[in-house]
Amino acid sequence: MGKALNAQGRLAMFPRLRPRTIFFLVLAALTTYFLVFSGPSPRLRIVPHKHDSLAGEDGAHGQHHNPPNPSEPQKPAEPAGAEDSKGSIAQNDPGHHHDEPTGSRPVWEVSIEDVADWADPVYKEADDLLPGHESDGTFREPGDVARLQHEKDLRKMWRWAYDTAAEFGSSNLIFGNTLKQLHSQDRRTEALQKKLRVDSSVHIDLIEEQPVRFNPYPSYNSEEWKKAGHAPYVACAGPTGDAIEDALVYRGRPGKWPEPKFGSYDLFGIDPNLCWERDTRLGPHGLLEVKKKAGGSVNWDKVNWGDLQKQCLKQNALRFEMTRDRKNPFLNNYAETQQPAPSKQEATDQGEPSAEKKADAPKIKARSAVEDGKGGQEAKMTKESRTAVLLRSYTGKTFTDNDRQVIRAMISELSLKSGGQYEVFLLVHCKDENRHIFENDGEYQAVLNEAVPAEFHGITVLWNDKQVFDIYPDKFARDVHNAQWLSVQKFSHDHPEFEFIWNWEMDFRYTGHHYDLLEGVASFAKKQPRKYLWERNERYYIPSIHGDYDTAFRQSVAKAHGNETIWTPPAVPFVKPVGPKPPTSLEEDHYKWGVGENADVITVGPMFNPVDSQWIIGNSVWGYTDADHKPTDLPRRSTIVTHSRVSKRLLDIMHVENMRGNHVASEMTPQTVALLHGFKAVFAPHPVFMDRDWKGGFLQNWFNPGPRGESGGRGSPSGWGRERRYQGTTWYYRAEPPNRLYNNWMGWVDTEMGGQAWEEQNGRPCLPSVMLHPIKSSTPTSPDHKTQLDLFMG
Repeated sequence: MGKALNAQGRLAMFPRLRPRTIFFLVLAALTTYFLVFSGPSPRLRIVPHKHDSLAGEDGAHGQHHNPPNPSEPQKPAEPAGAEDSKGSIAQNDPGHHHDEPTGSRPVWEVSIEDVADWADPVYKEADDLLPGHESDGTFREPGDVARLQHEKDLRKMWRWAYDTAAEFGSSNLIFGNTLKQLHSQDRRTEALQKKLRVDSSVHIDLIEEQPVRFNPYPSYNSEEWKKAGHAPYVACAGPTGDAIEDALVYRGRPGKWPEPKFGSYDLFGIDPNLCWERDTRLGPHGLLEVKKKAGGSVNWDKVNWGDLQKQCLKQNALRFEMTRDRKNPFLNNYAETQQPAPSKQEATDQGEPSAEKKADAPKIKARSAVEDGKGGQEAKMTKESRTAVLLRSYTGKTFTDNDRQVIRAMISELSLKSGGQYEVFLLVHCKDENRHIFENDGEYQAVLNEAVPAEFHGITVLWNDKQVFDIYPDKFARDVHNAQWLSVQKFSHDHPEFEFIWNWEMDFRYTGHHYDLLEGVASFAKKQPRKYLWERNERYYIPSIHGDYDTAFRQSVAKAHGNETIWTPPAVPFVKPVGPKPPTSLEEDHYKWGVGENADVITVGPMFNPVDSQWIIGNSVWGYTDADHKPTDLPRRSTIVTHSRVSKRLLDIMHVENMRGNHVASEMTPQTVALLHGFKAVFAPHPVFMDRDWKGGFLQNWFNPGPRGESGGRGSPSGWGRERRYQGTTWYYRAEPPNRLYNNWMGWVDTEMGGQAWEEQNGRPCLPSVMLHPIKSSTPTSPDHKTQLDLFMG
């Protein structure tokens, strides 16, 4: 495995360098600082290699253009390809990765020759060069493309830029923020202010200013609530015996904390000027001692979160549709999946025989309608949808104290405080094939006891390979990269009361309020029009250059794509779309179709096109073929990590396609099936922060390198050997900042920050509402601990 970067070790290389090289490196460093991180100035320009006669030519389109500028400020409303004030074309395509021969395309104004003598003292590029260039017609696996000279040059230039910027004053501002540095305490809209409430009974001796209560929930039982036809909301008791109290949060944000590089708080109605501190955030969930209403401390091992959720739902049953049918409405879409009419004996259970009669796993007790004696009153109520949150786990996982505290917080905020709108489950994979959990109740309980803390037994659903493989016998469905959604589809079939399901990664942490996040994301997705939606989905939203999401960004995407957009499902002869049809033509629609429609899949990363992206499993397609089409001809989309919300109807058609023998890798599954069937898919661009203060144009070139500003296709940052670009972000499965930030926030040492002595001098760490992934370790650290990048190459 590649070693992590060591900033201290880099200084040792300079005594060995020639004077000319030192001059260029110093010049490059100064140029990078003033042009990548400062305001308007002479350009740090990507230039072509002088020795290649094809420099600047786009082989795909036969176009010649001036070299683009990765660090140049761009007007927010300026569309892709617009002419800038100096007469050159501000292309979204940096020319890094398209149809040019190796070495012909640009690197930086300080070219690869200028830094030829610079060597990363930590990462050593393998001496395995292959001839040719990516678009010369030669088939290459992703690992072979990474061996081409141009790819090696790009990797070196990124490492050089990242290392050079490490010591700049504008770098690493996301680290070391505390309550002592808060500002903008009163900077928020009226709508955001309504979520805050002063509680005079709160006294915390951390800073003079006291935290306030945070309430992101609807105005339950208000006149507005009643006019909307909602049934009464009933507050639910938590583990103390009292109703769940509102969370505490500090007003303001740390003085050094930067603006997000990707995404936006405004899109989701989330307050950027709040700061969460560990004791007030997790104290009520076990980080501190918690007192019961009846006296004494809460014994968490005696808490039954399953019973608490069930009782809460029962109290609020009138609000929800409790009798949804398990029948899959799409089974008759294809002849090979049609089911015969049920006999009288079978009429009471109309589920698919394959799903119900094979490996019939134990289920959470039925959530059928609760008898309340109110007769017709229930029928007049507006029914609310329910969402399950599936925390993905496995036998052998050790639940840390922090894991438990976070799960308790999620149940309290999402389920109990909302009166059952959400329900949290642990979906636990029993990996030992010799544990016959569905043939022996005692064995099921034994695995439960071994794998899950007692307090969570009532929210746990065990599954194993045999259970889902009996339903999906196709051997391709059993690949580890393809099978993740099979257990979710089985869960959805067993629990049709949930209209939506969040597939939730256990190594994810959200410092803010979970209900605030999920409702904000869902509301954003529901507002999105379908026009150019797939095109907006396939790129990172960079506010500093894209401008307002609903105006400038939307217009720039429309201009870049014109009529080459996904308005209806792609024409695939062996797929019969089941989604809604457009009510009008693309030209006649004024961003109306889709507004108010719930999204069938919501992702937290771009839905990029994996074709030619060099993403390692981008060609993992099985089935989806006929005499005229290979599986890899299939139009498809992917998102790195499967953390996403999926609708029941999308899961139903995913099941049907799997039953037909059609499969794609897990990180492509819901996006691709939504694309093929005309369902609504939305990438929710949550705020992502970085440890380098890259300009928007620079980010656009490295993270949206496609010819129309896409993040997929040729040159994708998700391609093999390119993922080091994510090293300094707060959201990527191999990034460094997430665990480092979380360790410090929890009071644990990481990279010479955090811990008791550090806090006594600098103050208590606090963080804005931010999604952090991955958190691979959530236990106290050693005094010399440093979170480091674990990357094979890049």
